[in-house]
Amino acid sequence: MQTNLRKLSVNRASIAHKIRYAARNPARIAPYLRRTARDTWLRLKHRDHVAYYRAVMASDTGRDPDLAVGSRSRERWLALGEMQFDYLKGHGLRPGQRMLDIGCGNLRAGWRFIDYLDEGHYYGIDISPDILISAKKTLAAYKLQAKLPHLTLTYDLTFDFLPEDHFDVIHAHSVFSHSPLPVIDECLAHVGRVLAPGGFFDFTFDRTEGREHHVLREDFYYRTETLIGLAERHGLRAEFMDDWELLPHGQSKIRVSSH
Repeated sequence: MQTNLRKLSVNRASIAHKIRYAARNPARIAPYLRRTARDTWLRLKHRDHVAYYRAVMASDTGRDPDLAVGSRSRERWLALGEMQFDYLKGHGLRPGQRMLDIGCGNLRAGWRFIDYLDEGHYYGIDISPDILISAKKTLAAYKLQAKLPHLTLTYDLTFDFLPEDHFDVIHAHSVFSHSPLPVIDECLAHVGRVLAPGGFFDFTFDRTEGREHHVLREDFYYRTETLIGLAERHGLRAEFMDDWELLPHGQSKIRVSSH
């Protein structure tokens, strides 16, 4: 537990941490410098965060779609998708429910949700056209075309093109971990409109118990109380999901529902 608490207090943006990390992991110095150069160039081209991160996803997806969604191997891609699916199924997801998957990526978990849910009940959105093309390939590979899932490109998280009170389960895995606070605020300000009565919204985030920070404006670390407070300011009830912490995943999870 003490080791975990120390990890949660680390400021990965600090120079001291970067020096210590580089000393312990010399093989990662060159990849980090390449990523820094790429991200600096992309930020100069795209001042808006969504446009910038869409460009990041285009770059990452061009090399490896699985890596672009945070999986270093196909085995890990399958394991993380199964973990997400098993958790939601164990926490109330049923075939007849309608699901909105924010940041669906290349359907790491989505193909399992599509297979489990009734026809037409899965709606995946993402900011990256490149990763959605990969998602369609995943859909075809698992022969799930007959389930008629929706896969839609979006630029913001206002959900203005979706109907009110429609989705029983809303899911965002590894989305807020790459989002500055205004993007998260936009999502929480509008998600209640599309959430059905009695429904819930699960999202993961990179948690810190120290100073909130980001690394290269790709990875954002937030305190739990910051995100719970933000949800409550938008009239939502938020709960930290302790049992998710027992699973082999580096992020934490919050569940949001209407009062």
